Amino acid sequence: MKTRAITGFFFIIVMLGSVMLSDYVFGGFYLLLCLLCLHEFYGLNIKSGIQPNRLAGFITAILVFSGFALINYSSLSVLPATETTLVWGHRLLFLLPISVSAIFIHELFKIDASPFTNIAYTILGIVLICIPFSFFIALAYVKLPGSTGVHSLHIPLGFLLMLWSNDTGAYLVGRAIGRTKLFERHSPKKTWEGFIGGVLIAALVGFIISLYFKDLPWNQWVSIAIIISCFGTLGDLVESMFKRSINIKDSGGILPGHGGLLDRFDGFLIAAPVVYTYLYFAVNV
Repeated sequence: MKTRAITGFFFIIVMLGSVMLSDYVFGGFYLLLCLLCLHEFYGLNIKSGIQPNRLAGFITAILVFSGFALINYSSLSVLPATETTLVWGHRLLFLLPISVSAIFIHELFKIDASPFTNIAYTILGIVLICIPFSFFIALAYVKLPGSTGVHSLHIPLGFLLMLWSNDTGAYLVGRAIGRTKLFERHSPKKTWEGFIGGVLIAALVGFIISLYFKDLPWNQWVSIAIIISCFGTLGDLVESMFKRSINIKDSGGILPGHGGLLDRFDGFLIAAPVVYTYLYFAVNV
């Protein structure tokens, strides 16, 4: 427990620091996390007998993440050289057909009876991991009413705080009074009581955030908290489903006491795209 607490503390400090520093540190740090999570995902595939094309998958992930990050960065009209970053963002995305084609072509040179499976899981890693990380980066560039057109840490920082508060609340409430199983087949320890407790605590944190970050009214912060709680829990269940299908507990061992990075970002992966979509339609990004 002590190792788990120390690891969690330093990891949270590093993550929060990356959000509050420059655009390049923010983008670079989450690109690294994206690739490490993708590495763990492909590792799970290999343990189940699948052979994804990891090199082509990593290259495609870098192109997708970097391309969209540069395009988002270029949307800030007050920054210099935005036209250059927009051009480079599009150039990176135009390279995608080459990297994606390599995923298919690579199977021609393998003696393998499952090319469909290998190709599908290579692409699944990009969809399930890289694209959600790209949406999370985009949260820093959301054009909110009254915004000054510069990079804002408020939305991604608030996202992380509400995600962690939901996880912590669900764990504590579930441990204290949890009785009714939420989805026993995939996660025997999750309970409805814990889920509801996590939602309520995340909503409370969302309301507190609204007192300091005026980018959004309190009801929208609370709505985002509820979205994060619901879809974050679904993301957690999806990863549990993957791990239980190959009889492993953790996706990796990079975080002592916590397992792998994918274990810490499972809720993040589904919640981030949904939150951005909500902001797009609710706030007219």
